[in-house]
Amino acid sequence: AAGAPGAVAAPPRGIRAWLRSAFRFATDRNDFRRNLLVNLGLFAAGVWVARNLTDIDLMAPQP
Repeated sequence: AAGAPGAVAAPPRGIRAWLRSAFRFATDRNDFRRNLLVNLGLFAAGVWVARNLTDIDLMAPQP
């Protein structure tokens, strides 16, 4: 069955199937490992953005 836990899906074909599988991967609420991976990825992206935006000095005098 396609929705059975532990079922191995066929590899996605085409960009629509890839996007659909990526969306399903990111929104599956019942898979702890997937949720952990997605949350760690979002955290890493947030850390990267925060570290790279610290170079902007908002208090510097403007030209």
